[in-house]
Amino acid sequence: MIAIDTNVLLRYLLNDDIKQSRKASLIIEGSKQILIADIVLVETIWTLKGKRYNLDKEGIIETINALFAEPNLCFEDDQTVWRALSDYSKAKSVKVGRKYKEADFPDALIVNKAQYQSIRTGKTLQGVYTFDKVAQVIPGTKMP
Repeated sequence: MIAIDTNVLLRYLLNDDIKQSRKASLIIEGSKQILIADIVLVETIWTLKGKRYNLDKEGIIETINALFAEPNLCFEDDQTVWRALSDYSKAKSVKVGRKYKEADFPDALIVNKAQYQSIRTGKTLQGVYTFDKVAQVIPGTKMP
């Protein structure tokens, strides 16, 4: 197994630098299993949602599903990422001020990682506390 960092994953997904994208594709489409750490996934999503690429919710969902479809890729915990994707997909927009906003995939991953740790350690999770009103649409969050 090898691991890749955010810029390798982004070059693969965006194909925006001929030399680096080609190298990233050779790694990802090669014969070794490749770990995508949670932080790499989160940084990738933040970059894709940012001002430069402005990927919307459906694009984020499609991108993560495409990563799941890659036979050589694995996540720190596939099931936790899958559950986070499900929660993110179902999350409704929330009116904040005059605008409607959506919860982020990283928020859903935070909640699902906490739930996984709770189960793994046998400790009861009483909630993931957040001041972010938009993130509070994700099951398991609470206002402090």
